[in-house]
Amino acid sequence: MNRKYPVDYNILISVLILASIGVIMVFSASSANAYYEYHDSFYFLKRQLIWVILGFLAMTFMMNFDYTKLKKLTGFLLILSIVLLIVVLLPGIGSTRYNATRWIEIGGLTIQPSEFAKYTIILFFAKYFDKNPDYAKSFKKGVLPVLTLAGIFFVLIMKQPNFSTAGTIFIISIILLFVAGARLSFMMTLFGLGGSAALIIISTVKYIRQRVFTFLNPWEDIRQHGYQIVQSLYALGSGGLFGVGLGRSRQKFMYLPMPQNDFIFSIIGEELGLIGTATILLLFLYLIIRGLRVAAKAPDVFGCLTATGIIGLIGVQTLINVAVVTSSMPATGVPLPFISYGGTSTIIMMAAMGILLNISRYANMDRS
Repeated sequence: MNRKYPVDYNILISVLILASIGVIMVFSASSANAYYEYHDSFYFLKRQLIWVILGFLAMTFMMNFDYTKLKKLTGFLLILSIVLLIVVLLPGIGSTRYNATRWIEIGGLTIQPSEFAKYTIILFFAKYFDKNPDYAKSFKKGVLPVLTLAGIFFVLIMKQPNFSTAGTIFIISIILLFVAGARLSFMMTLFGLGGSAALIIISTVKYIRQRVFTFLNPWEDIRQHGYQIVQSLYALGSGGLFGVGLGRSRQKFMYLPMPQNDFIFSIIGEELGLIGTATILLLFLYLIIRGLRVAAKAPDVFGCLTATGIIGLIGVQTLINVAVVTSSMPATGVPLPFISYGGTSTIIMMAAMGILLNISRYANMDRS
């Protein structure tokens, strides 16, 4: 394919703005905790800056890398993802934090295989339905392979345990199946099966069941299980319309645990108020709309499904993160894209945006 168009600079600028907001808010949210734990208020800021720079380089590379060449790598990437998800569970290799084994530490680097797995499964399904467009209409050749592979990833990630990422991968798989052209009857059946499976998991997995009970009434146990969500609501409520001011959060002073991670949106709400949170959500909405336009105008099925999966993942993660910090759903560990503190997620997500930008170069669309 010959390159015909420039990248969609609206997407590029949106990503850079969100990543910049992330760097600022990670520093603001983490400075107190960083000084207490590491005697360096800039500890998390310096690391996040490095990851954003590496992410930008990865995004730039992928932006100039012909996305169609990724088809040849999908098989290898899929096997690598499964191997890493197995390796992280092996005693002595996987790093355990907060009662979960989700990381592999190599020297000073930490890798989270589940973050890599999210995008691998998008690329694999995009290639599968690009090669076999009619398979989505078949239960045996379309629905069953998707459920089987998504189920393998789901089980491996649940072993960590990491229900939020496992669930996200399953949701993205269903979205890709739908966009590929699956019948409505198949989708209704899958939603029914998914709902039933969720109820079974909630009723049988103790920590998930506890989170559901806490969600229903976080004030019942504000010293233990409901503590984090109650502190999150305090932060959001304190912000009001305009916030208490950048850097002036009170909840980050050892009240809200790890405020630079999954609950950074609470600190944003406290410091920048409703105006600040609404602005960020509008940025995400604009990014998602632009990404869907790229998907709709992509020149092939592989590009369409890859773009849909990438931007769909951004949307799902944003929705879940905001729902959790506002106590609209049970607490679960999903980072806010581009903004939450994190190395693997930041670098891989920005690299994925580079793929989306590369697809936009072949999309015949209005770039205004």
